[in-house]
Amino acid sequence: MGKKNEKSRFFATLLLLISGGAWADSVGEPGRNSGKPNPLNNVYFGEQHLHTQNSPDAYSMGTRNTTDDAYNFCKGKAIKKNTSGQIVQRKTPYDWCAVTDHAEYFGVLPQLSDPKSDLITKNKDNEIIKLILSSDAKKGDEAFARIAVGLTTNNPDPVFNDPKVINANWLKHIEITNKHNDPGKFTTFIAFEWTSIPANQNVRRNVFFRGDKGPVAPFSAFDSDRPEDIWTYLQIQRDAGLEAFSISYNANLSNGIMFAPRNSSYGTPIDARYAKLRARNEVATEIIQTKGQSDTHPGLSPNDEFAGFEQQYSHLIGTNPPVLGRINYSYVREALINGVGYQEYLGVNPFKLGIVAGADAHTGFSDSEEFNYSGVHGNLDKTAKVRLSGAGTTAGESAVSFGSPGATGVWAPENTRAAIFDAIKRKETFGTSGPLIRLRFFGGWDYPKNLVKDKDFVKKAYAGGVPMGRDLPPRKGKDLAKAPTFAVWALKDPDSGNLDRLQIIKGWYENGYPQEKIYDVALSDKRKPDAVTGKVPPVGNTVDIANASYTNSIGDTQQSVVWTDPDFDPAHHAVYYVRVLEIPTPRWSTYDAKALGIAPPAGVAATIQERAWSSPIWYTPDPQLTKKAPAYPNLHQIVN
Repeated sequence: MGKKNEKSRFFATLLLLISGGAWADSVGEPGRNSGKPNPLNNVYFGEQHLHTQNSPDAYSMGTRNTTDDAYNFCKGKAIKKNTSGQIVQRKTPYDWCAVTDHAEYFGVLPQLSDPKSDLITKNKDNEIIKLILSSDAKKGDEAFARIAVGLTTNNPDPVFNDPKVINANWLKHIEITNKHNDPGKFTTFIAFEWTSIPANQNVRRNVFFRGDKGPVAPFSAFDSDRPEDIWTYLQIQRDAGLEAFSISYNANLSNGIMFAPRNSSYGTPIDARYAKLRARNEVATEIIQTKGQSDTHPGLSPNDEFAGFEQQYSHLIGTNPPVLGRINYSYVREALINGVGYQEYLGVNPFKLGIVAGADAHTGFSDSEEFNYSGVHGNLDKTAKVRLSGAGTTAGESAVSFGSPGATGVWAPENTRAAIFDAIKRKETFGTSGPLIRLRFFGGWDYPKNLVKDKDFVKKAYAGGVPMGRDLPPRKGKDLAKAPTFAVWALKDPDSGNLDRLQIIKGWYENGYPQEKIYDVALSDKRKPDAVTGKVPPVGNTVDIANASYTNSIGDTQQSVVWTDPDFDPAHHAVYYVRVLEIPTPRWSTYDAKALGIAPPAGVAATIQERAWSSPIWYTPDPQLTKKAPAYPNLHQIVN
């Protein structure tokens, strides 16, 4: 890791370690290890999207690391990475982890490593197994390619899709997951990925269970590739006593399907019934992972100077050759804004989503620390030399195009399955691009300007309003036009860059069309927007690219603000969320280049501004102020 300003790091660490102080009590940190639930909630960081050798694509990439390895890595233990022999270890352990291996062919391919397994001995005439058993590497690649085609065409080979084998593997997964669950210290979730990828368009979901029991079998895209059917499966599980929800996959590769204005299964416009079904079952969405960020795109947000962050992979649909995918309806911000349009038009918001982030790494390791990156696709990017050579590709894209994993922060009273599950369900979560930035976001009607400086900040913020993930409470009194106020607080990761700024992003509908605006609500280093253009000067850049280092001599260790919407229109539904930006730091590829003694690769930025995104807060007008909205042609147009 690059050398940093030690005074800055010490200060940020000290803030996290203060015990018993009024300021520390206000942000909820001291109760983390007390053994007692904290009514003001503690932040717990974790991984909600991770693959091991039990996923067929991970196995085909050479990954042999196990579910045990994945959990131990998240706990902070040193683990050997099978593809490279490298010992990998998180500098900062996670508090919780969900291993979400693909339901399709769950755990079947590792049995190919044992020549005495029933899969091999009973199916020696199977063409794919013949290819795998040959000593020809090209034939082995062909075998795994055939398995992949079965996934993308939803046409499984019955030998690999044996329910008895898959269900046995799934029950073993539950056993291992429960073994690693340690209430109060480390939480694991029984989970899997439902991998629907019609024509290489990602509409996947990760499925999570609250308790220590799971279903007899996971639901795979081979059972159905329609989102409505995975939601029906979830309701069936709840009816059987297994509380569950889904989180939608990084949407940037969905080719406009994930948040489309039409039901993706039947092509009909979204109606109230569909909106309710989706909102009941899908509590959050993944805003960033190794395949890029899904906050927004420069083509959708041309006035957002930070919209291009980690976009180099986000256009690919399919392989042979890669195809430029549709950006409309593939990004979270647009979905959140369209959601309030639906709320206004239908009375239901189908995209009322919390924000999480994750890895989607196919190695068993969530190496979200930029300076600690070791690749995410098995043999295809197993070493710095392979990663920067351009030789290894996944879905037709070079390894340098992939970003480091993200991380999810959850505000919960204690580190247990029930507490963290419930916090995700109520959307009191935020996602980061990797660093463990702490972020609080509250909304209300009468927050005082000095609230964030109050020793009882969080207690008063809860009492006087709502946290991220909730609706603003109805306005009391006669002044229905009064604007809401929002309280934001962020603290840097001690092992990452200082903070550049806090932004509040607002979305609303006006005359039937979506609108967005970005407000810089807190700035470091006494900067101010230009009086004429309104633009904020860049924070600066201390990165020494050749040495992959930087200093925290600019930026802030923490930032906070109470902000009132200056453009509030009480008649318009609206959604607000926070984006926190760090100062520039080296990208993982720059650290790799330094290790190899070469220049950073072209085509990707040498430096990045890591960030965090809060779950939203929604505003619904008082019925006295609303009028029947017109039909929105942009919501109901056919997706071409």
